[in-house]
Amino acid sequence: MDRAPWRPPLPVLLAVGGALLVATVLVTVTIGPADIAVADVGRSIAAHLGLPGAAPVPRLLDAIVWELRLPRVLTAAAVGAGLALAGAVMQSLTRNPLADPYLLGLSSGASLGAVAVLVVGVGLLLPVAAFAGALAALVATLALARTGGVLTPGRAVLAGLAVSQLAAAGTSFVIFWTATGDSYREILSWLMGSLAGATWSSVWIAGGALAAVGVVLVLSALRLDAFAFGDTSAAALGIDVGRTRWTLMTLVALLTGAMVAVSGAIGFVGLVLPHAVSVVTGPAHRRLLPVAALTGAVFLVWADTLARTVFDPRELPVGIITALIGVPVFAVLLRRGRGVAWS
Repeated sequence: MDRAPWRPPLPVLLAVGGALLVATVLVTVTIGPADIAVADVGRSIAAHLGLPGAAPVPRLLDAIVWELRLPRVLTAAAVGAGLALAGAVMQSLTRNPLADPYLLGLSSGASLGAVAVLVVGVGLLLPVAAFAGALAALVATLALARTGGVLTPGRAVLAGLAVSQLAAAGTSFVIFWTATGDSYREILSWLMGSLAGATWSSVWIAGGALAAVGVVLVLSALRLDAFAFGDTSAAALGIDVGRTRWTLMTLVALLTGAMVAVSGAIGFVGLVLPHAVSVVTGPAHRRLLPVAALTGAVFLVWADTLARTVFDPRELPVGIITALIGVPVFAVLLRRGRGVAWS
């Protein structure tokens, strides 16, 4: 008789992931043209937090750490965690391993909303517009998938692709019709995913959305486990399938909209990381969701560090890096043929 594979205990996974994330933040802040030590980063953070005994940091180093690099690294961590969490939830709700916010049109819808306000110079409405675009794309995807039949995973993905293409066409039209001069380059970079403009406001938007929505999604782990066995089984367990699905998908749209508002559309994080993490955690969402969030945070921080340093002084959109890493990893996971879930 086959024995179930051994899985590390969840507290161990969280402790290792948390320690790795802290180390990643401290180390990546030191990487760049200016020579900064980890101790300088720690002293700068301690001084701004008002911790007792914090030694002063030279003003220039403090500005580089506190005003430039740390907000960007923390924004990348929040966005990576949010996208990985959103992907894991979407794959469960649709019972489709290929589902993620990008594939189901949420990212494209959020991009359309964000670009629409960017080109008219109303940056303050960017988070609201991104969320509205993501929510509109979600409604359109589900409505299209339900046309002429019940909602199935395959129909959801096909509908998402159609809505994604429609939103992408709308985005291209808005750019073509209104953007001028250097704004083409700026918007194109944003559409390919970029954290170059991250500030402390970005940290509050992405971190706040992650804290408010991410906790609710993690606490819904048992309901997501029930969805894995199908709607009928979930209903038999006393779950209001329709209301729960709409509520969780709306929360995913809110989370995606907040992330896209500060980073642009970054692909493959929500698609690949939940599968890679499930190799270690197993399919139970109580273990999968928090570990996927930690892994997504670490992954995107390093991806963004590569994007801003590998071709220094030029900077790549981070979406290029996530695609270059994500596609081979996805191919390896497919090659491993992880069970019938891919069929």
